Amino acid sequence: MDARERLAELVQEKGGSLAGLSRMLGRNPSYLQQYITKHSPRKLEEDDRRKLASYFGVAEAELGAPKEKSYDANQEWVDVPRLAVDASAGPGAANSAESPFDSFRFSRKWLREQGLEPGQLSAIRVVGDSMEPLLREGDDLLVDKSDRPFRDGIFVVRLDENLLVKRLTSQGGGRFSLLSQNLSYPPIAVSAEDIELVGRVVWKSGRL
Repeated sequence: MDARERLAELVQEKGGSLAGLSRMLGRNPSYLQQYITKHSPRKLEEDDRRKLASYFGVAEAELGAPKEKSYDANQEWVDVPRLAVDASAGPGAANSAESPFDSFRFSRKWLREQGLEPGQLSAIRVVGDSMEPLLREGDDLLVDKSDRPFRDGIFVVRLDENLLVKRLTSQGGGRFSLLSQNLSYPPIAVSAEDIELVGRVVWKSGRL
């Protein structure tokens, strides 16, 4: 299987879109579609290939790298992309770009112990004070985008084009409550059709 076929297969297995991955690379939305269908570019740039291999948790050789330069999917550390978006712990923040600008490095062993898949993780920053004292403005959140059975917890959700971080609880019958830790903010009642679950918050970093 060549690199183009393997990339298309990975996208199908993991979900998402070629346009979204292209934006993650900081490229035109049609970049990867043209790479796969029109062979333009002829091969992926080394930095793009490395980011995609890290995102999917595969060896770079599967995406066309020489073996001596290949990212090893079994290596000790994993780079999780930090996205240039904010999750609002407040009234809501609109986000249009979701491009990585940096990364956090995690132990592959630790991620495995937590049941987390590297390719399903990204990190975003908190803005606002509605989740204090649990989450503070400037904290970075590790978000698991895996498709898992729902259980109450802290989630990043999209509501009316705004990205929020809230405690999400089920009220039954397809109804949910978005709860803030800061009691100055009232609960928000929503239906399943009103929100998009971006991912579950599984870790945070922040200054003392």
